[in-house]
Amino acid sequence: PTAGVCAMVKSKTSIQPVRLYQQAVFLGFKRSKANQYTNVSLLKIRDVNDRKDTDFYLGKRVAYIYKVPRGTRGLPHTRVIWGRIARAHGNSGVVRARFHTNLPAKAMGKSVRVMLYPSRV
Repeated sequence: PTAGVCAMVKSKTSIQPVRLYQQAVFLGFKRSKANQYTNVSLLKIRDVNDRKDTDFYLGKRVAYIYKVPRGTRGLPHTRVIWGRIARAHGNSGVVRARFHTNLPAKAMGKSVRVMLYPSRV
């Protein structure tokens, strides 16, 4: 697979990798000339280049994973902000997502994970 962590699924003949997520980039917030709507994040999903390809990802969960220092003892640990893809944004494969808490501005340009669940099939 091109992106994402793989879990190994055992079939009768061999072990095959299964992709769990697709990578995306947090572009910024929905905005107009004067206003910025920080409750709506714009994401560019890898290998999604037009509006019809975004339909598969609608309703999928999104995770922004980041590390935080643990103070004087030990290694840094990770935290996650979860969200969900709401709809397409424009015609170039960008989608709008809403997160449980708004993404921080330092996350712009960083990678997020678009989980391949829940399935709508």
